[in-house]
Amino acid sequence: MVKSTSTLNDPWIHRSKGMACVTCMWYNPKQSRNGEAILGRCRRHAPTMNGYPVVFPTDWCGDHKLDENEINGNA
Repeated sequence: MVKSTSTLNDPWIHRSKGMACVTCMWYNPKQSRNGEAILGRCRRHAPTMNGYPVVFPTDWCGDHKLDENEINGNA
């Protein structure tokens, strides 16, 4: 498999690993039937007519703010 040139030139490719939604204070997980969070809501900005944006725990953005509870293991 050949990597695309856009992936090779991406300066955020490694930084995004520490900025996943699951570690963000704005992330609100949605519990599935088996108790595992596979989706969540981003509550960084006010909701739109469609509600808060749906995100995966592995998604990331530039507004990431580390959740102190995730650091201390209190989540």
